[in-house]
Amino acid sequence: MRVALVNPHWTFENSIYFGCRAPHLPLELGYSKLLLDEAGHETLLVDAHLEGHSSQVAADIVAEFQPDMTVLTTAPTYLFWRCAPPELRVPRIFLDELDGRGGQIVIVGPHGSATPGTTLRKLGADVVVRGECEEIVAQIAASDDISAVPSIAFIRDGEIVVAGPPHSARFVDLAALQWPSAWLKRHSHHHHRFDRKPVGPGAEVEASRGCPYSCTFCAKVDFRDKYRRRDLSILLDEIDGLIAQGVTYIYFIDEIFLPQKPLLEALVPRPVSFGVQTRIDLWKPEMLDLLGAAGCVSIEAGVESLTAEGRAMLDKNCHVSTDELAERLLLARRSVPFVQANLIKIAGDDPGSVERWRDRLQSNGVWANDPVPLYPYPSSPDYRRMWGEPDDFAWERAHAHYLAQFDHFSDIQEERPLALAELETVCRA
Repeated sequence: MRVALVNPHWTFENSIYFGCRAPHLPLELGYSKLLLDEAGHETLLVDAHLEGHSSQVAADIVAEFQPDMTVLTTAPTYLFWRCAPPELRVPRIFLDELDGRGGQIVIVGPHGSATPGTTLRKLGADVVVRGECEEIVAQIAASDDISAVPSIAFIRDGEIVVAGPPHSARFVDLAALQWPSAWLKRHSHHHHRFDRKPVGPGAEVEASRGCPYSCTFCAKVDFRDKYRRRDLSILLDEIDGLIAQGVTYIYFIDEIFLPQKPLLEALVPRPVSFGVQTRIDLWKPEMLDLLGAAGCVSIEAGVESLTAEGRAMLDKNCHVSTDELAERLLLARRSVPFVQANLIKIAGDDPGSVERWRDRLQSNGVWANDPVPLYPYPSSPDYRRMWGEPDDFAWERAHAHYLAQFDHFSDIQEERPLALAELETVCRA
């Protein structure tokens, strides 16, 4: 089978999107290509965002390949499945340009994982994959009977058929990804690095998947939930391959980068810097020192609330005090050039106390962001606590709630977000 895998050219005008807007490696499509190639399929991987292709150009490239199946993602790489753009306008624009020339259309990403029916309807696709996608994409390509494939949804006789719960991949033994050198040369972005201007290409790597915690705000119920750690030898093979191609910085996209001494010790002699997202309460002083010695130059640490009550309300399961969190952030800053404490806008957190805490950290070299409003993604416990299981209007409901709740937005959003119906005009068939 001939399979095209597409990361569209992302644009975010008037979106609530919280993630970085620079291109990142499409890891989920890279894994899918790896498994498809191993099974003997002929594949084409198109990253319109990284390669700078318009939707029309990307669609023409795919059409020229004459695929039997086209796989399209609804979020800009696995890194941002938990905070994806709610709107589906970018994938729909690409499909409109493709105009029936892509064979069977298979959608992967957080939207189809949480709300398969509405994703099929808005995109006019043939199949959506629910959950982690690489293994299921390979099964779809190998199957003569789509109804025999688990963790998908499709339309039959005008009705939505949902075949099983979201998929959790084995992951731990996925082979090392290899990327075209031309892509890496274009990948000048060093994600979440602020200690210096980028020198040399950057890349994204996945060392673990999932998280053992269940914070209420985290959109991971339907994907990348169960914690798994990738085989260290495979992970190091991938990192060494990137270094050989000139990569000087990698970002671990793990939901939570847990302390792992063997990995950190293996990174110490390797000529590469890296960034992580983690929980600072899980790190002891000696492990923070090793983290810095291993080459970590950026930490994004989830603190969320500055009160024990606020953290308990978010189900953070945090066993240290606010003062202890501050001390560990300051300890990390001794050996890591950039350390950030992530804060969420929580009712009950005193604005004056928040500002004083931020001022204290920032005066000692640790950045603490302006608290970000919560968006109740359909794959988060918060959404299900408020409204129950997601239905066909889950994204609209979450979006309207978010826009109505706040009279101003965070310092990472450049434009006031529009209503979802306005953003998705192209999706209204």
